[in-house]
Amino acid sequence: MNELHSDLQEKLHMLEHWFGQRKGSIVAFSGGIDSTLVLYLARKFQGKENAIGVISNSESLKNKDFNLAQSFCKEFDIQLIVIKTNELTDSRYSENPINRCFFCKDHLFNDLQELKKDYPGFEILSGTNFDDLGDYRPGIDAAQKNQVISPLVDCKVTKEEIREIARHFNLPNWNKPASPCLSSRIPYNQDVTLEKLRQIEAAEDLLNSYGFEDVRLRHYGTYGKIEVQKGDLEKLLPIREKVIGEIRKFGFERIEIDEEGLVSGKMNRVLKLEIQKIDNK
Repeated sequence: MNELHSDLQEKLHMLEHWFGQRKGSIVAFSGGIDSTLVLYLARKFQGKENAIGVISNSESLKNKDFNLAQSFCKEFDIQLIVIKTNELTDSRYSENPINRCFFCKDHLFNDLQELKKDYPGFEILSGTNFDDLGDYRPGIDAAQKNQVISPLVDCKVTKEEIREIARHFNLPNWNKPASPCLSSRIPYNQDVTLEKLRQIEAAEDLLNSYGFEDVRLRHYGTYGKIEVQKGDLEKLLPIREKVIGEIRKFGFERIEIDEEGLVSGKMNRVLKLEIQKIDNK
C-alpha cells in the first residue's frame, strides 16, 4: 500500500466524514475507476449492509467491463445488484442527440430511485469527480434532476487524485484506461444501434488482443476509424493491413487509422465548433 501525501490524506479524511454522516449508499456503478472508488469507500466507511452497488448490464457497456465489475465486488465483498436499463428503446437516446447522456443517466437514476424504496434513508451516489464539472456532461443534469449526489465532487477530488487513492487501497483498476460507453464512439445525430455497438466492441477487443490497451474504434456508418495512443502508432502501422483486414470482417466497408492518436472526447469537438458559431453571430 503506497503512502498518500498530506493533501490526499486530508481529502480521504473528508471522504470518511462525508460517508460517516450518511446512513447508507446506493452507488451507480459502471466498473470505471471513479464509481469503483466511491463504491469501495461506501463499503469501507458504511459497512457491507449499507453499501449497495448497482450496475446496468446495458448494450453500451463492454462485456469485459461488466465482468470486471462483478469480479471487483466479489473480491471486496460488496453487494451488487444487476439491472437492465434498455435505453436503446428510447428514441431520445438512440437518435444520438448531443445530450444523449442525459437520457441514459435519467433512465438509470430513475431506476435507482425505484430501488431506493427498498432502502429507506439511503442516498444515490454517482462517480462524478471534480474535474468533470469543467467538461460537457449532460449526465450531471440528470443527476441533479434525480437528486443524485457525489462525494468526489463535494470533497473536490480530481481524476488524478482518484487514481492515487485507488492505488493506495490496491484497487485492481487504479491505472486502468478510461472506458466510456460504446455509444460515445458514434458521432452525434447518427443513430445508436445494437449492431454498431457490437461492431465497436468486437473491433476494440481485437485491438486489445494485439496488445493495444487504450483504444477507440470510432464508427462512421459504413467505415470505422482506429485510435490508439500516439506512442502505440509505431507498433500498429507495421501490422495495419492485417489488423484492418480482421476488423473489416465485422461489417465495415473500410477501416482507417487516425494518426493523430487517441484523444478522449474527440466527438465533442463538434460541440465546441457549434458554440463558437453561436458566439461569432
